[in-house]
Amino acid sequence: MTDTSDLLPEGLEDRLPASAARITTAMRACLDVLDQHGYDRVRPPLLEFESSLARRMQGISTKQMFRLTDPASLRTLALRSDITPQIGRIAATSMAGAPRPLRLAYCGDTTLIRASQLDPARERLQLGAELIGADTAAAAGEIVALAVRALHAAGLTGISVDFTLPDLVDTLAAKAMPLAPETVEQVRRELDTKDAGGLKAAGGEAYLPLLYATGPFDKALTKLRELDAGGALKSRLDGLEAIAARIGDTARITLDPTERHGFEYQSWFGFTLYAHGVRGAAGRGGTYRIGGCDEAATGFTLYVDAIAEAAPQPETSRTVYLPTGFDAAAADRLRSKGWRTLEQLSDDEDPSALGCTHILENGEAAEL
Repeated sequence: MTDTSDLLPEGLEDRLPASAARITTAMRACLDVLDQHGYDRVRPPLLEFESSLARRMQGISTKQMFRLTDPASLRTLALRSDITPQIGRIAATSMAGAPRPLRLAYCGDTTLIRASQLDPARERLQLGAELIGADTAAAAGEIVALAVRALHAAGLTGISVDFTLPDLVDTLAAKAMPLAPETVEQVRRELDTKDAGGLKAAGGEAYLPLLYATGPFDKALTKLRELDAGGALKSRLDGLEAIAARIGDTARITLDPTERHGFEYQSWFGFTLYAHGVRGAAGRGGTYRIGGCDEAATGFTLYVDAIAEAAPQPETSRTVYLPTGFDAAAADRLRSKGWRTLEQLSDDEDPSALGCTHILENGEAAEL
């Protein structure tokens, strides 16, 4: 009987061998793609000063983070809920003098105090890449194409990318479709929830056509260009077109210009990644400014746990049992060829029960 003291807190779980193997395989595949494209991996600490995490990205709330007092400095520490702000800190401090554009990759655990009902996990493995020092369609195109390649490398299929324009309302409200300052946030919220009635009540009737400029990229972009009579969105729409051209036919592309959920700190461009078998989003990304130095950056985050569940099952490893007195050189040779080995420790062991598929006999692996 399990002692209640051995139970894990809500939203946390052990990853047993099969699950851990899937996660590791997906993680390695994605990180290899990032490395191949010139993104250098960094490893920020699991916790740091709360004030530093809060100031690097707009929209980051430390209320969602586990916090504690540092006995050395007596300042408040926080367990990270997102690694992106830490990459911003590294770029603005330790690597402030590094040549730009700066390409960094990362992978590590994050935690939340509370999770949603749809996704109750409070610990997640986050993997991503940040391109710092460039705010162009070319930079955004590189990032989106890289994210798609990483998902393909992890074995996912049916990949689609949904574009959005996080600052759409602010851009239009400034001149093309003027709004009173006190109504901007409400109009933004009603567009995000796709509430036509609420949008009219908020004084945003002129924004109603935006609700219908969604769907397959080409058709939605055409509708947006028709709505953009004053040309306030031209540079952004041209940028979206350039990014879509970079992706080509490697993924299905859609456009939902008013989507804001999950894009709290993005500036002019954001995107969400989806794939067959992945519940919810496989990842998100976009353009933003690093707090404290206001440097432009573009990046993405992949949700490795969700990706691993949808990725193909890794091939079953070939494991050879090494009887007492085995030939060490032969065992080394097998390991260099990709075999796993397991050494005998007692006379009553059952190699098959221990997961072995072969046994070392006369310097060769013989099938059990």
